[in-house]
Amino acid sequence: MVKASLPGIYLNDLEITYANNTLTIKGEVREEQELEEARYHLRERSYGSFARSITLPAGVDSDKIEANYEAGVLTLRLPKAEEIKPKKIAIKAGDTHKVIEAGVVSKN
Repeated sequence: MVKASLPGIYLNDLEITYANNTLTIKGEVREEQELEEARYHLRERSYGSFARSITLPAGVDSDKIEANYEAGVLTLRLPKAEEIKPKKIAIKAGDTHKVIEAGVVSKN
């Protein structure tokens, strides 16, 4: 799971991509229109574009990535691909069948 705090960003200004084991989050905080009559004592709102890339271990099922954005927090769920999960393999020994657990080892 990946969580990112993105206050003040609208969904239309947010882009998430995943390619070659790299998750990229891009966005833009737009500058607020200033009223000529408004006077500020202090203003701590930044604006502009940003991009963050995170390299993830191999084995993410890119078709099942889920993103949720609520109250300025982006949450991404990145499930493992099926080939990474352990698989059961049946072993025949004469007339009986036994099942053992075996895992696939990633070479990355």
